[in-house]
Parts: sequence; C-alpha cells; structure tokens
Amino acid sequence: MAGLVNNLLILILVLQNICSGFRSSLSVFKRYKDATRSLSSECFGSTRPVISFGLSDFALDIRMPGVTPKQSDTYLCMSVPLPVDDEAYVVDFKPHASMDTVHHMLLFGCNEPSSNENYWDCDEGICKDKSNILYAWARNAPPTRLPKGVGFRVGGETGSKFFVLQVHYGDISAFRDKHKDCSGVTLHLTHQKQPLIAGMYLMMSVNTVIPPGEKVVDADIACHYKRFPMHLFAYRVHTHRLGKVVSGYRVRNGQWTLIGRQSPQVPQAFYPVEHPVDVSYDDILAARCVFSGEGRTTETHIGGTANDEMCNFYIMYYMEAKHAVSYTTCTQNANPEMFRNIPQEANIPIPVKPDMLKMAHGHHEETKDTDKSSLQLSKGEEEEILDQNFHIEEAMEWPGLDLKLGQVSGLALDPENNLVVFHRGDHVWDENSFDSKFVYQQRGLGPIEQNTILVLNPSNAKLLRSTGKNLFYLPHGLSIDKDGNYWVTDVALHQVFKLGADAKEPLLILGVALQPGSDNSHFCQPTDVAVDPVTGSVYISDGYCNSRIIQFSPNGLYVMQWGEESSSGKAGPGQFRIPHSLALIPELSQLCVADRENGRIQCFRLETGEFVREIKHRSFGRELFAVSYAPGGLLFAVNGMPYPGESEPVQGFVMNFSTGEIIDTFIPLRKSFEMPHDIVASEDKTVFVGDVHARTVWKFASTETSETVVEARLKNNPEPTDPLKKQEKHHLVRQASTGVSFVLITTLLIIPVVVLLAILVFIRWRKTAVYGADGEHKLDSNSGRILGRLRGKGGGGLNLGNFFASHKGYSRKGFDRLSTEGSDQEKDEDDGTDSEEEYSAPPPPQALSSS
Repeated sequence: MAGLVNNLLILILVLQNICSGFRSSLSVFKRYKDATRSLSSECFGSTRPVISFGLSDFALDIRMPGVTPKQSDTYLCMSVPLPVDDEAYVVDFKPHASMDTVHHMLLFGCNEPSSNENYWDCDEGICKDKSNILYAWARNAPPTRLPKGVGFRVGGETGSKFFVLQVHYGDISAFRDKHKDCSGVTLHLTHQKQPLIAGMYLMMSVNTVIPPGEKVVDADIACHYKRFPMHLFAYRVHTHRLGKVVSGYRVRNGQWTLIGRQSPQVPQAFYPVEHPVDVSYDDILAARCVFSGEGRTTETHIGGTANDEMCNFYIMYYMEAKHAVSYTTCTQNANPEMFRNIPQEANIPIPVKPDMLKMAHGHHEETKDTDKSSLQLSKGEEEEILDQNFHIEEAMEWPGLDLKLGQVSGLALDPENNLVVFHRGDHVWDENSFDSKFVYQQRGLGPIEQNTILVLNPSNAKLLRSTGKNLFYLPHGLSIDKDGNYWVTDVALHQVFKLGADAKEPLLILGVALQPGSDNSHFCQPTDVAVDPVTGSVYISDGYCNSRIIQFSPNGLYVMQWGEESSSGKAGPGQFRIPHSLALIPELSQLCVADRENGRIQCFRLETGEFVREIKHRSFGRELFAVSYAPGGLLFAVNGMPYPGESEPVQGFVMNFSTGEIIDTFIPLRKSFEMPHDIVASEDKTVFVGDVHARTVWKFASTETSETVVEARLKNNPEPTDPLKKQEKHHLVRQASTGVSFVLITTLLIIPVVVLLAILVFIRWRKTAVYGADGEHKLDSNSGRILGRLRGKGGGGLNLGNFFASHKGYSRKGFDRLSTEGSDQEKDEDDGTDSEEEYSAPPPPQALSSS
C-alpha cells in the first residue's frame, strides 16, 4: 500500500513538471485574481478584471476603484500590474467614461508606480521611473483599435510591468450625490508577436503666454527627428477652452505635409491620418495651436487647471520591432523662422459655439441651461473606420423569449445597462381602437391593470423590478434619460409621461388626456421620445396622425418643431409618413428618425432641426420601424413585413453611421420576426428587439470575441450565480475560444496522461523484476531522494512641475497636475529600448479604426 502511495506521489510531481511546459496564461490570471483589490459594489458586480480569450489573447479592465473627488480639478491615479510575466501587446483600447464627470483620462506604462495605494492624488507622481503614454481620452471620444499587426509592447524584459490610469475630474458638480466613480479603460492584449510596434510622439508647448483680449495667438512646436523611420497612422489634439484649431505637419526639404488638423472642441479621439505619413531621419515634425485670448482679463499660461491652457498634438506611430521606441516628446521650437511658410489652413479656426467651449472641459462652468451646439465635423473627421467583419447573432441562452408579455412596444437600457420593456399587458391595438378622428374608443376598459414597465437583467431576463400599473391605455415609445427617468408615450391618451424609476406618479405630463390635436399643447398618437443627455432637451416624434418632431425644454416648455406630411410622390427632406422611432447621436448633436412608411432614416441637427442626411436602402422595403445608435459609430434598425408581391424579408440591419452602408443583417433563429417594433443597442453592441405581434424580446450579441466576452463581464450586474447565468457565461467563454483547435487541446491533455501511465507500468515492472519482495522498501527510499530533489528545485521619471518651476515667471501651482495631462515628460531622445526581431515588418497596415 505504501508503495502505491509513493508511486502516486511521484506521478503527481512528474505531472506538475510536465504540465508546466504547457502552462498557459490562465494560471497567471488565477494568481492575479487572488491578488487584485476589490472594487466598489456601486461599480461592478465582479472583482475579476482579467478575461481570457483562449490561449493567446486576454482583456484587462482598468478602472478607478470607486472614487468620489472632493474638489474640482482633482487628478487621481491608480495602478494595475500586468497580469502576465512574458511579453504581450496592447491592440485595442475601449474607454468607459463620460465627459459629464471626467475631463480626461491618460493611461501610462511604467515599471514602478509612485504609490501602492488603491488610488492616490497624482500630485504625488505617476511613476517612480520614466512613464510612457499609451492612450489618451477626452470628450466622449470613441474606442481606439490599432491597425492589424500593430501593438504597444508591454511586459517581458523591456516592456512596462504596470499600467497607471490617471483621471482628471474637472467640474465635480456631477458628484453632488456623492456617488462613486469607476471610469477607466479596457485593454485587449495578445501574446502573439506583433511585427510593428506602436508608440506615442507628443508635441507640446511649455512656454506659450496668451495676452488678454488678443484675437490670435500662435503656439509653435518643432523638432528634428533623429531616429529610424516611423509611420504615423493616428493623431489627437488637445487644448482647453481658448483653443481654436491644432495642426500637425511633417516638413521635409521645405515641403509641409499635413498629419492632421482639428478643432480641439470636438470629441478628442485618436483620428486616423487621412493619408498615412512616414517620417525619416532629419525630417522636422511641426505643430501649431491657435488660441484666442478674447474674454480674458489676465494672461493665460500653460498649466493643468481651469484657467490655464495647453497645446498638445499627439501622434500614434508604428516602427519595425527591432528599432521600436515607445515614447518621445518634443517641447521646443527648433526653428521659429520656418513657421513663416506654414500652410494658411493652420490659422483657419474650426468654429464651435462658445457654450460648447464651456461644456467641453467641465472646468467650474455651469452648463445645464446652455444650448448644445453642433459639432461641425468635416467628412474626414466624422468618418470612423469600422470593422467590416462585424456580425451579430441571436443569443441562444437568452430566456427572454419565454417571458409572459403583452404587445411589446418599447425597449430601452437604463444607466445600469438593465433592459427595460414597455408592453401593453392585456390591452391590444386593433382596428376597433380608434375612430376616424383618432379618438380612443375603448376607454371603458380602463387603464392597464398590470405593470407595463419591466426592468430585466440583460443576462438572464430575471425581473428586477416593475412599475406602470393603472397608468396607461396603449403604451408605445420608451426612452430613459441619463438620470434614469422613464419617458414614455401613450397613443390612446395622446400624451407623453416622465416617470422616476421608482415613482408611481408621473413627474411630468405633456399633452391632454384622450384629446388628439396638432398645436403646441396637444399630440396625436405620439410615438417616441429622445432626451439630450447634455442639455436635457426633450424631442418627441408625433406621430401617427401628425408628421412632426417637437422639442421641449427639460421642464416641458415648448421650444420648436419641424416636419410635415409627405406628399403622394417622392418624400422630401423633413417630410414624414409616421415618424415612428428616434435615435439621438449626442457626439454629433444629431437626431435620427425612423420615417416608417417612407422606409428610411432621416437625421437632423438638434439645435435647428436642419436636415442633415437620409439613409435608405432597397432592402429596407417599404417600412422601417425603429432605429438605435451605439456609441462608436454603429446604427441598428428593423424593418416591417413585406407587402404582397414584394420580397424584402423582415430583418435587422447594422449600418456604419458615417457612410450609411449596411455591414450586417440579422434574423432570429428561434421563433420568427412578426412585427419587430423597437430596437435598442448597448455600447458593447448587444442588441435587443421587441416584437409587438410575437410579444417577444430577442437578444442578439456580437460574435467578435474581444467585444462579446469583455462586455459580458463588464456590464454593471452581479457575477452569475444562478444556473442560467453560469450557462450563458460558459457559452460566451466557449465562443471566445473558437479560434483554438479542439483537437490540439485534447491531444495536449492526452499525451501527458499516456506518458504517465507508461511510467507507472514501467516502474511496477522494474520493481517486481529487479527488487522482488524488497522492491517496495527500496522504491520508497528512491522516491524520498527524488522528492528531495524536486523540493530543492522548487524549493523615476521627471515631472513638468519641476520643469516649469525652473522657468522664470511660472509658479508651481497647477503644474504637477499638468504632468498628468500627458505633458509631464521632459524630452527624452533615448526613451524606449531596441528589440531584436528575426523577421522584417509587413507592409504598413490600414488606418486606425474604431470599434
């Protein structure tokens, strides 16, 4: 018996050694999970920030651990260790923040953070060693995905061992309720070697002074480039309120080539370089920021607070791996005379309204009563390169098809990403519901006695809460504002209601009950509502018997309206035949309308109602019922059943918002669409469709692993505890691992087992044949020696605060914080390390894309 025990002990030890040769990053993830700090329950339901995408890819979620800044212009930092020891590459950045609370975020890489606390004031420093900027975000910028074959190198012998997230909280009025913030960014990393290494080149002014009242002030930066060739593929501009336009150029032999030019008052994403630019040894990189000191009574200096300014031009580039440098800065003007030849476009401002300047930065400015201005993006600025392989399919584990619902008329997602369903209970809309004057004929039924608003867990369809009993006759549209209030329409009552999430009585009622009309205080079967998250303005589509969009103030005062009924011929801009569904695109200040019976989408400017564009495709058929927008540039829609003799099927559509191009269609696999009435899409591209005839809610999810798995984990819902959630989570992980061969995994698991069995048989045979009856004792002695052997084998960077403080005329106040806007790195021409690679780089990848 003792011999058998010893044999098993040896087998276990050998198995550990064999399996260590096949060790994946999963073991490191477990180790990392055990060591991670827990986050506030107000932020997440899970404390696990690492998700595996199989053997080579994983996601790392970096979030503030539930903080409440106490004063405006607070800069907070937190660190996360790289969860693997070997080299990895960051290929995708997905931000989680809102300009309502966050002025900007920066992500740094370094080897030793300045603090080991959960979070700390960035005035204490960011990193003890030199820090590299990997990513920057501001003003609701969309996600950033690097070109194929390009990645930021981290880990290993030369890469950063820690990520440090810095969040600048500008105006903290949003924290009056003392909620906890968990803004941050999700990284997609891979162990697969990237032939091209990404880096950041930051150009910034450190000595610009803007005189009060001066109309035009130029801040110029220029440096000679003295390295191996680099290829520029994206850029980002940054100033505070006084900036009008920022432009960057490569200058070679006196010729100026534009890298990028943009207003700093639009979403500060990394935009693709329209025509990728290469930079070679001895080229000059030049940038100009144009400011206006009008409205100021004192001089404005470079700094990090509300009354300071900045002039930053970020460039994302890639280099061949063997020559790669991860980060470089340029803070001087090597040749001021050269700027006499700068192209005239560099001094042509890109106009943005003054109230947008206040809203843009959140620096101690009251913006709740201001009108939101239009983001006048040029075509090149507005265009986003989307993944053309994007595809969604029905989530087969979603149990929502089994819900007992009435006619499903409206869907929305609340601030916690819960699904909210608006349905008609035991009431139906049929040919007997209205007379020829649109007066409701079934008032005798009374209001719906069931709760008409249901809040569901988006993962398992579990009912979280419900409301809306005895309030409505024929529900239709549903929208939820940024504060979680429900805005609904009732086509029988001809009214629009605002309800608190837990309130049983309406907070606001628009329209007159049961009285159809077309003036400023009456509606006629209103269909949908959209609420501007910045201004609070309310937009109502009205409706089945009116053909207009009406704007109201947040407290219900009439502002304006636009639209008219389309004629029997071709429908023109601003003409409707049942404006049925609304989708608000905040970052572009546009409102898109599903013009149902005209089978199209029309988009308008929020401030003026001015027509912007039409999206119409033959595959829509004659009717387009609903439209929804997902941050990042995707538009989702559903059409109606084809007319007799027509062939266009009822289906869902995914479109590139910038181009209007259809990039995917989808249909359910269980049941069938009958009359899909409303659609809502989340930021992670999960889509829900409500069907008024099938009385069903479908869920569709992206098949793109980096999106599906990460966002399934990141939803603000508890970690799965019941069997349905565990089943869905298992399915998602299984989807994420489809790229790994099942046969390969099985083979790797079987080989060590077979080897171990062979060893066991051989040991048993040798014991019997050689040692006879004494074999057990002698083996025990040998195993002790083996076990003993196995046991033995087992057994700062510089800161711009200091830089500025050394210059005459500058105080220290605010400049430590300036260092946290990515402007705190003193020029370091030797930053980064070379890496030996055995292969040459492939052709340059395509331009930056957003996911």
